[in-house]
Amino acid sequence: MYTGVFSPVEAAAVGAAVVIIIAAINRTLTLKMIFQSSMDAVVTTATVMLILIAAHLINPFIALSDIPDGVEKFISSLSLGFYGTLIMILMVYLLLGCFLEGFAMLVLTLPIFFPIVQAMGIDPIWFGVLVVLTLEMGLISPPVGINVFIVKSVAKDAELADIFRGVLPFWCMMVICVGILILFPQLSLLLPNTMFD
Repeated sequence: MYTGVFSPVEAAAVGAAVVIIIAAINRTLTLKMIFQSSMDAVVTTATVMLILIAAHLINPFIALSDIPDGVEKFISSLSLGFYGTLIMILMVYLLLGCFLEGFAMLVLTLPIFFPIVQAMGIDPIWFGVLVVLTLEMGLISPPVGINVFIVKSVAKDAELADIFRGVLPFWCMMVICVGILILFPQLSLLLPNTMFD
């Protein structure tokens, strides 16, 4: 990617191909594994496509209903300032992350929030990093915490309350991390900027 030979998508495909070749050379790859992996890939891709189709059906309605303009005017009327507005948007993502799946939430909310972000002059990469971290915090937050239930499905003997207590230190560290990235945006932009220079 750094040399410009591959785009990120192409690099992912090349990486997967190299792993398949290595597994075949080590004789750890079977036809059953290839079939199962292909089926899992089809299911995952179909799920993502269904979410995108639903989003494309909803997005024209959002655009025609002037929801983004209404939200922008509402946020502007609060006079929260740069950081106040950013934190409010992140709090919305944190709250939604407690109940919804991350990708679906991004597809549905970005058409509303991204124009506001652009109008404020917020770097899209910085905003993306903050949103992903905030979503991950929501996915381990009560009352739902989808990722906590995934852990529960694997560790069946563990109590749900114990799992929530176990993720609490990680949640607190993520709050600190988001705070640091808000105060020092260059930390999240350092690596991406090396690809553009």
